[in-house]
Amino acid sequence: MTIAAEIRPGSVEGRDLELIERALARSGSPARLVAVDGTIVDIPQQLVGVLEAVVEQLRAGNGVSVAPLHAELTTVEAAELLNVSRPHLIKLLDRGEFPHRMVGTHRRLKLIDVLTYRDEQDATAREALDEMTRQAEELGLYD
Repeated sequence: MTIAAEIRPGSVEGRDLELIERALARSGSPARLVAVDGTIVDIPQQLVGVLEAVVEQLRAGNGVSVAPLHAELTTVEAAELLNVSRPHLIKLLDRGEFPHRMVGTHRRLKLIDVLTYRDEQDATAREALDEMTRQAEELGLYD
């Protein structure tokens, strides 16, 4: 996978993250970057959201990788991202669960397709859990 940037846990100090978090959270005015030559650039709101998510993950002690959505993953990388075994992923691919292409004898998957599949699976699991909770409440299993 082509990684545009990677930040490892602990590589940015807590006080720096706090300052960045406060700068991004200033309500009423857009976040801005100031270049070395003094040029000021407003940060688009979508990018502010991404930066806030990065800071949140770093504060939680997680590393962060940034990659283009069109990047391709190996089956090992995709399996790690989905938190499944590689053989299970191969079965999903053989069943046509999401698209992939062959490069010689190797499968390649688009990052966006893997993320979409993961999000769909997460939504299905949340719906099932919500239904189980509703049923448990109806049966009086919750106080």
